[in-house]
Amino acid sequence: MSWEFEHLAGPFTLAEGPVWDGEALLFTDIHASRILRYDPKTGRSDVYRTDTHSANGLRMDAQGRLVACEGGGRRITRYERDGVVTVLVDRFDGKRLNSPNDVAIDSQGRVWFTDPRYDDAATYDDGVGALELGHESVFRLDPALDGAWASRRMTFDTTKPNGLLLSLDEKVLYVAQSHYGEGNKRELRAYPIRDDGALGPYEVLHDFYPHRGIDGMTLDSDGNIVATAGWRQSGPGPMIYVFAPNGRVLETHPVPEDRPTNCTFGGTDLSTLYVTTIGGWLLRAKTHRKGIVIGGVR
Repeated sequence: MSWEFEHLAGPFTLAEGPVWDGEALLFTDIHASRILRYDPKTGRSDVYRTDTHSANGLRMDAQGRLVACEGGGRRITRYERDGVVTVLVDRFDGKRLNSPNDVAIDSQGRVWFTDPRYDDAATYDDGVGALELGHESVFRLDPALDGAWASRRMTFDTTKPNGLLLSLDEKVLYVAQSHYGEGNKRELRAYPIRDDGALGPYEVLHDFYPHRGIDGMTLDSDGNIVATAGWRQSGPGPMIYVFAPNGRVLETHPVPEDRPTNCTFGGTDLSTLYVTTIGGWLLRAKTHRKGIVIGGVR
């Protein structure tokens, strides 16, 4: 049975980065450079934070602080409880990052993020600017005892890495390689995480070519990948896919708005799926699946 989606809020600008804070849903309104908070008790979407430099992906860390991919600011930041913004990283090898897109935090407190550059980044409030790195990769920030972060480039074979996700046992990194255009790859990839922390050769779990691939994704409590993908211009249309860890398609659920961007589970029992879209909508569906708390705590 397909999930029935309802419109909760919008349209805003480009909605992304949904994360459940335990009581309500936080999500980004990218081109308005702000974070909104949807309260299911009141049905209101109030401004939670402004001046986010076109923040995209969000994640809570183990201390309940919000970590953001500020695509326009070309940096990864952490919003402290007192309102202070801590910049975790904005350069690699002395060069500015591209446009950080999505983020994951493992149980060791390491921050994984994708750093592509999509064409619409030029419309971000910061104007972004020219590429400096010469590659579009997945990175990891490893925390040190003194509070500093060591930056490590993790992929050398991605061109437009988008959503990313850690498996339940943190032995696999799922990456959405979503490079649009003829001949470019749109794949759900699984990279094994080796004992030394490096990534092994990836396996393609699903190939979406020539249609729109995955933008964002989350996990259910069984370790399945719940992903947003598809568009109206080709293929099966805008869709929520549920993949087993081996890539088998377990379910598909059509979404009523075009180009869903990301999703996460929320609600008192974590069985409600919240979905954002490129047109600025926040959607919700009650599901038969149960999510997990995504972030630095397992």
